[in-house]
Amino acid sequence: MLAILHSSGGTAHHRSASISWSSYEHARRPARFATGPRRTEELLDCLKPQQLLGEARSKAPEVPTQKAGKKMRYPKRTGRLPVPRRKVRLATAAMLVATTMAACGQDDGANASAPKAPATIPELTKDPLTLSFIWFDWPPAHALEAFANAEYAKERPNVTVKVNTVPNANWHDAMFTQFAAHKTDFDIPILDSQHIGEAVTNGNILDLTDFVKKNIDVKAYDPYLLAAYGQFPQAETGKRDENASLYGLPLLGDTWTMIYRKDLIGDKPPRTWDEMISVAEKCQADHPGVSGLAFHQANGSDAAAVTYNTVNGVYGGNLWDPKTRKIEGVLNDAAGQEAMDVLVNKMKPLTAKGSGNWFIDEVNAAVAQGKACIAFNWIAASGGLLDPKQSTLGTSREQILDKLGFATLPSQKTNLVPLGGMGMHVSAYSAKPNQAEALNFMKWFEQADIQKKWAAAGGVPSRTDALESPEFLDAQPFNQVYTDSVPRMRDMWNVPEYARLVDIENTNVNAALNGAKKPKDALDDIAKEQQGVLNSGSRKGGGGL
Repeated sequence: MLAILHSSGGTAHHRSASISWSSYEHARRPARFATGPRRTEELLDCLKPQQLLGEARSKAPEVPTQKAGKKMRYPKRTGRLPVPRRKVRLATAAMLVATTMAACGQDDGANASAPKAPATIPELTKDPLTLSFIWFDWPPAHALEAFANAEYAKERPNVTVKVNTVPNANWHDAMFTQFAAHKTDFDIPILDSQHIGEAVTNGNILDLTDFVKKNIDVKAYDPYLLAAYGQFPQAETGKRDENASLYGLPLLGDTWTMIYRKDLIGDKPPRTWDEMISVAEKCQADHPGVSGLAFHQANGSDAAAVTYNTVNGVYGGNLWDPKTRKIEGVLNDAAGQEAMDVLVNKMKPLTAKGSGNWFIDEVNAAVAQGKACIAFNWIAASGGLLDPKQSTLGTSREQILDKLGFATLPSQKTNLVPLGGMGMHVSAYSAKPNQAEALNFMKWFEQADIQKKWAAAGGVPSRTDALESPEFLDAQPFNQVYTDSVPRMRDMWNVPEYARLVDIENTNVNAALNGAKKPKDALDDIAKEQQGVLNSGSRKGGGGL
């Protein structure tokens, strides 16, 4: 899941969070890959799509990237203005590559594996070198580039760090289109946790296991953060499998926070989920024009899915059994049904009219405009709430904080919270000197003193000592929430089929929230369709739940 740097005002490292979040929902837009029986003609044509992609690239520019911090005009979305034919040609070629590689078995974990990174960092070049990242365009990308060029340059003055960015909607495809061509213009891809399985089974990123053992103090981290941001197959929630390989290291962390109006419900936040609903119901009744709740409901990115998964977790449900790859009968058991009933029949009536497609931007707007008693949002997306220019709750940060409180999520039958955040990885197709530099950067970045500097600059570190440091805890009022939430985190399915699974869940949960399906029917449909996806695949292992 995603994280975003939360900071307010001022220096090169503390960039304002006063941005629109409407495009955030596209950052984890599912990438769809065709599946079906392997036909003889498909197997004979395995190499042709990559040739087609190369021809398309010669006739059309690749998905545009930009250096962080510089404005760029992006192509208009389909449906607003016609997409140039060369863009269509490239997109079609990329889709054909992905489809045919699936037919040829190149995305099957049994037939592909990631190349290994050396345990010892190779000799670094003394020549000028640009170390390139790829991410989507948002404040963390700019902050990372500024931080790295200010701090890493002290150790490696011949190296320039460049964070290339793409529109949120193109993030996944910008990386995996290049992966499919076995040629990348980036050295360090920043992957969402659920992208790891796809990259590993296609052999797109380096296996860092031996490198980590020799260079990284793994005991300095909560084991689950190492697992979530780098391990495949994914371990059981809260545990790291020491025998599993690591393919990445933490870059940014995130989870949900409960945002509440202290002036409306009191200084003490609700402790249980049932209590939270009761408090929200009373607040809504006592304050006409203010909704009791605001939360993600959109059928885009993973919005509605994460909301259901969160409620599912606190009411004791499970999304699947990763050992048996069973979803039917697990997701839609009694606990799962109770969670869906709570979400649709108890929480939804307390939301604003017309909120059925709300996501991050809309929830933040409701809070800032004083229109919600209690809201749920990603911690890393909450910095703008303290900006007086965006809020009607006060003319200063202090006045806003007199009315807003931030707390960990209420518990119920369990105390689970959703995992957000991303890790950094090394492209298998990067030049050898750049791969060596990428490994060196990772070793440098994960040091205790650097992690604390990153925290002071507004980053969300993963080392326990950094998470508990004054540099992090004093930076924002919700940072303590993140530190307290780390032991409670639960992720989604870290498997190559992730994109299709989340798309099914998003669509059906959104339908239930908007009255297009009965809650039970929606949950049963999710379980049935997701089970079909897993049954049609040949991969084994993976998980996170």
